[in-house]
Amino acid sequence: MSTIAIEGMEFYSYHGHFEEESVIGTKFKLDLYLNTDTQKAEVSDNLKDTVNYLAVYLLVKKQMEKPSYLIEHVARRILNTIMDSFPSIESAEIKFRKMNPPLGGQMESVSILLKAQRS
Repeated sequence: MSTIAIEGMEFYSYHGHFEEESVIGTKFKLDLYLNTDTQKAEVSDNLKDTVNYLAVYLLVKKQMEKPSYLIEHVARRILNTIMDSFPSIESAEIKFRKMNPPLGGQMESVSILLKAQRS
């Protein structure tokens, strides 16, 4: 089993509970860790034998374009979509960060870490 990491994806989106967040938006950063068997690709050197990073990114981008109130909801949607789209992924983890959240104080981000696993 191997872990494919796609780290530091950045998006400007309109997720948030407060009305101004849906109007002005903010920056989000995501890290994905995808656990899959890469042995065939290690030998074949063929993209069809592994998880296509571009396809994963495009799925994440599409989910980021759909506004939600909570980062928990967006992160779970992303994981569900990835698990549904890539049967070779055994488990996945996402770290989803909202940068500079409007909480009345100075902080870099708030985040959630979620996992998904095949049963």
